[in-house]
Amino acid sequence: MKPAPDTPLCVVYVDDAIVVLDKPSGLLSVPGRGPDKQDCLSLRVQGQYPDALVVHRLDMATSGLIVMARGLQAQRTLSEAFANRQVHKRYEAVVHGVVEAPSGNDWRTIDLPIGVDWPNRPRRKIDFHAGKASQTRVQLLHVDAQRQISHVLLEPLTGRTHQLRLHLQAIGHPILGDALYAPPAVVAMAPRLLLHARDLAFAHPVSGRALQFSCEILKHCGTDLQLCPQLTKMRE
Repeated sequence: MKPAPDTPLCVVYVDDAIVVLDKPSGLLSVPGRGPDKQDCLSLRVQGQYPDALVVHRLDMATSGLIVMARGLQAQRTLSEAFANRQVHKRYEAVVHGVVEAPSGNDWRTIDLPIGVDWPNRPRRKIDFHAGKASQTRVQLLHVDAQRQISHVLLEPLTGRTHQLRLHLQAIGHPILGDALYAPPAVVAMAPRLLLHARDLAFAHPVSGRALQFSCEILKHCGTDLQLCPQLTKMRE
C-alpha cells in the first residue's frame, strides 16, 4: 500500500551533500509513466530538499535505505561510485521454503544470467543465451521449518533489475509477497514484498569519509510490525 502524500519522510542522515532515507514499501523511487505514477520518493524529498538528485533506485515494493545527492557534483561522484561498485549494499528478505546453508553457514553465491522477458514485461528471466552476468550472495539468518519460511541476508554483486527477486525464485525460494515472481500461495503469505534494503555504505562525496548506515526491516522508521507477521513470528 502506498503511503499517504502527507506521510513524513524518514530521513536517516542529511548534510550539505547527501540525504539518506528509509523508503517505505509501495512508493516509487522516481516518477513513472502516466499521471497516476508521478508521486514518488524523489519528488517528496525535493519538496523538502530542492537540490536533492537521484543516484540510484529501489523497486516500488522494496523498502529500505536509499541515498540522494544534493547538487550535481555530489551526484556525479556518487554515480561513479555506484558504477564502479564502490557502494556496499545488503538486503534482508523472507522467502518460502527452508534455505540450505553451506557448512558453517557461510555465504553461497547465485550465479545466473538475467535478461528481459519481453512478452511479460516488466518481468525478467534467467537467460543463458542473451542474459547479462548476474551474481547474488546469500546467507541464512533464521529458518522456520514448521512454517516453511527462511530469513536471508542478500548481497548483490551486480545490479540487474529484479535481480534479488528473480535469483531467489530461480533457486526455488521466492520472496513472500512477491506479486511478480512468486506463485499465488506465496504472494498471499505477506501483505507486501518482504524485501528490505538494510545496509548501505559508501565514501562521502565531498569529504571522502567512510559512511555506513543500517536499518533492519523490523526496526525501520514508520513500519508497523504487523506488516511483517511472518518475520515477527520467526524472531519470537
